[in-house]
Amino acid sequence: MKEFLVNLVKQGRLKFVEPSENLSVSYMDKSQSNFESSKILLKNNKLEEAVSLIYYSMYNLVLSLLYKIGIKSENHSASIFLLKEIFEFDNAPILEAKRERIDKQYYVGFKISKKELDES
Repeated sequence: MKEFLVNLVKQGRLKFVEPSENLSVSYMDKSQSNFESSKILLKNNKLEEAVSLIYYSMYNLVLSLLYKIGIKSENHSASIFLLKEIFEFDNAPILEAKRERIDKQYYVGFKISKKELDES
């Protein structure tokens, strides 16, 4: 993982920036909007679309935390890794949400029930 992060730094996709409460709050707002939209989609049985927005709701909270301490990350995997390494949060739920988002967004031929979505 260290080499991966070093490569992202070299590419300018992971860097230290001035901590920004404004950006942190903006990403929290974006997260809340994604979450509210996902609930609307769930109520209308748009489960596939809801999965993506639930993931992005979680991911935007991670970005909010990173900007709060002055880290800009343009890579999902790196951001999720840093969530665990810096903040010592369990990143298993967002890793699972990311896998589900990728499966639902890029592949066809699956069935998901509202019960399964509620359990994840």
